[in-house]
Amino acid sequence: MLKVVVAQHRLLHYRLAFFDRLHERCATRGIELRLVHGQPSQAEALKKDVGELSWADVVRNRFARLGGRDLLWQPYPRALRDADLVVLMQENRILSNYPWLLRLRGPRNQKIAYWGHGRNLQSTAPAGLRERWKRWFVRRVDWWFAYTERTRQILLSDGFEAQRITVLDNAIDNEQFARDLAAVDGARRAQCLARIGAAPGDPIGLYCGSLYPDKRLDLLIDAGDLIREREPRFRLVVVGDGSSRAQVTEAARTRDWLHWVGMQRGVEKAAWFSIANAYLSPGAVGLHVLDAFCAGIPMITTDSALHGPEIAYLESGRNGFVVSADARAFADAYLQAIEPARFAAIRQAAFRDAQRYTLDNMVERFIEGIEKCLTTPRLRYS
Repeated sequence: MLKVVVAQHRLLHYRLAFFDRLHERCATRGIELRLVHGQPSQAEALKKDVGELSWADVVRNRFARLGGRDLLWQPYPRALRDADLVVLMQENRILSNYPWLLRLRGPRNQKIAYWGHGRNLQSTAPAGLRERWKRWFVRRVDWWFAYTERTRQILLSDGFEAQRITVLDNAIDNEQFARDLAAVDGARRAQCLARIGAAPGDPIGLYCGSLYPDKRLDLLIDAGDLIREREPRFRLVVVGDGSSRAQVTEAARTRDWLHWVGMQRGVEKAAWFSIANAYLSPGAVGLHVLDAFCAGIPMITTDSALHGPEIAYLESGRNGFVVSADARAFADAYLQAIEPARFAAIRQAAFRDAQRYTLDNMVERFIEGIEKCLTTPRLRYS
């Protein structure tokens, strides 16, 4: 049986269903899938976003601080060094990647693949040394698992071979979230409304995700102030946790319309989506765009935020809005989005796109990429 190892420096909770399905389906295709992961850094631990899988190989990461950044070394189980393919995350700071990339580890015919964005899309210095370093290693692997079509275009511009790229259409477990939404009953919705002092039909904006500076929570709160001036029934619910939590809780002390409800998962998370009529995310957008699609509500974000590759899924005016990073423009977009005719059209477009970007689709694409990589000769580097 062929053996494939996927290395993750930490196991994110929203990847659990993906890896379970990938593990099961690889087995049916004669492939033994192994997952190696470690733990978050101290800063990452504040996000409370990790999970567990009973079949994974857990190692103890080692961290060091350099120039205000975390570097890490992730040990690799000796028993897995004979893998036919090792899939690494594309991150400069994972020092343990470099022996693989420089072919100092593993059997001679072992394949190495990258799974990543192609660039650090949150970088404030895209032409800086770190990004040039990252680009140098783009062509040191045999295969690429690209998050989205945007990543594929980046890789092609860097000279990587098109036939060695698998576009995954990065996704989360929309099916489970849809089940959670369907499980939200009238009593649970009433509880949510009562908690924030709202009535059925009141305009409610929702933010759901980690709380840290790149999420532009200052703009979110400023826009909320402007919306509230024009719509006195408006409420804003913030779901999530992180290093910027105090920014939200402090603002909520002087704003009776702003409510922080902490981390929510499963049906509890779905309940807040079920009473909201827009997802307000002025900062970095990633996989949560699929939550908005699944719930059938418009996502509103800004055009200058440091977005993840999933921003490619958001088509302004059709399934959401992308506006300038200005509180008034953001507030205007929200008020336009909740106009009944506009809201109905966006809702239908969002539901359609939820059926396109699915976890099953991503799993199948990943397996197809594994199989193609395993049957393709190793890349010869110049």
